[in-house]
Amino acid sequence: MASLKLEIMDKIVALMTAAFGFVAALAWNEAISTLMVQWLGEGDDQVLGLLIYAVIVTIVAVIAIVLISRVYGKIKAKEEAKEKK
Repeated sequence: MASLKLEIMDKIVALMTAAFGFVAALAWNEAISTLMVQWLGEGDDQVLGLLIYAVIVTIVAVIAIVLISRVYGKIKAKEEAKEKK
């Protein structure tokens, strides 16, 4: 029964990770794109701004994914320890 619980938790963590990345990207995309246009103007400078934006969003998403994975790892270790008893 515990292995089914861990498998379900695996899927939930994967869905949470994907959902976080998707929602964060949607939430910030328009606002940051508009900010970059205002800050850098139109043209080639805008491309540089969008690249900087993409790097920043990627870093934030990776940090969130690592934190979620660490929490899940702790939960999984506790469940596996219970299963061995």
